[in-house]
Amino acid sequence: MIERYTLPEMGRVWSDAHKYELWCKVETLVVEAHADAGTIPAEVVEPIRDAPPPTPEAVHEIEAVTQHDVIAFLSAWADNTEPREAARYVHFGMTSSDLLDTALALQLVEATDILLDKADRLVATLRDHALAHRDTLRVGRTHGIHGEPDVWGHRVADFAFGVARSRDRLRRAREAVGVMAISGAVGTYSNIDPAIEQRVAAELGLRPADVSTQVVLRDGISEWVSALAIMATVLEAIALEVRHGQRTEVRELWEPFGKGQKGSSAMPHKKNPIISERLAGMARIVRAQTVPVLEGIPLWHERDISHSSTERIALPDASIALDYMLSLTDRLMSGLVVDAARMRENLESTGGLIYTSTVLLELVEAGMSRDDEAYPLVQKAAMETWETGVPFRETLREHAAEAKLTLDEERLDEVCRPERFVERLAPMFERLARLS
Repeated sequence: MIERYTLPEMGRVWSDAHKYELWCKVETLVVEAHADAGTIPAEVVEPIRDAPPPTPEAVHEIEAVTQHDVIAFLSAWADNTEPREAARYVHFGMTSSDLLDTALALQLVEATDILLDKADRLVATLRDHALAHRDTLRVGRTHGIHGEPDVWGHRVADFAFGVARSRDRLRRAREAVGVMAISGAVGTYSNIDPAIEQRVAAELGLRPADVSTQVVLRDGISEWVSALAIMATVLEAIALEVRHGQRTEVRELWEPFGKGQKGSSAMPHKKNPIISERLAGMARIVRAQTVPVLEGIPLWHERDISHSSTERIALPDASIALDYMLSLTDRLMSGLVVDAARMRENLESTGGLIYTSTVLLELVEAGMSRDDEAYPLVQKAAMETWETGVPFRETLREHAAEAKLTLDEERLDEVCRPERFVERLAPMFERLARLS
């Protein structure tokens, strides 16, 4: 991922320097377990433990010759070991994937914990925003067309629960990727005792794979990337709502716009929804990683490396992008400007057409058949309002009079109040208040 969208904490997780730190940690734990089991001399443990991780530059220089990243790492680390002879017991009984998959599991868990922490904060931000706007009336839209009255807090509550479910899904996926294996060349433990794997797993806070060949099957990593993609798409849904609300014709919502910020190089009046549009673009990046990672599940026999190059790109990019998106969405919702007056103006802009559903039900309860009498009458009145701009109650009276129907005006006054449409949302807001 390019630096523009890489935040420091997540960037460090996927840095080469940190990767080699983790590789040293895994290899050292294996050495310690071997020594305690009497497999290798105990005196090599301290020199290996004290050897500093190799620099990325040192590893890359050797890899340019060996064309093998693990061998290059082992050679560069051996150069840092005093005495160097102790390094001959590093990687004892292991194969490359034992190191790679175990260290990758640590990186995935670290990345997940960063994402979960930010998801928790975003859930709280959305929850508090929704509760603050539980009485902010706006028109509900379906297909982009005005439907019935709603409140802005209801719409945001949907996002809050959506992010919470995405967070919980990611928490479950954390368990799926917190899996390691130290089982040897084709996973048969031919040169390493399974007890070594058990001990190292416990010390790393990981779970040994139920079975491994030379690699851990990629279904768990695929589950993790899918969870990231779902969360990114929920964040895009939030962004899309804001983008629509900031359109000139709507003008109900505004992204935070800082002092000195410029909206357009050509048109000084512009305040564009650039945060939301950036979120929409970043969501595509996260979703794009799902298929390549899924395709790493089927490998040739016990192992090939067709998954390796994909994961070097896809796993960092997906988590770095989502990390950025979570921070950006929290900034968006924390600074979102909600124009309640404009929402009310838009609510009333159709001359009462938002009340057709409740009028229809009132006529049915008054004894009219729904399909043959009530619906046609209400629809004709509504279409006349749509085409002429005459308020709906006036066109309704005219068409009711033609049908020799007397309307209960006081009853219509009662049911055609926007507040009546949202009275039953109270239990939902109570559930929202408990969301954490």
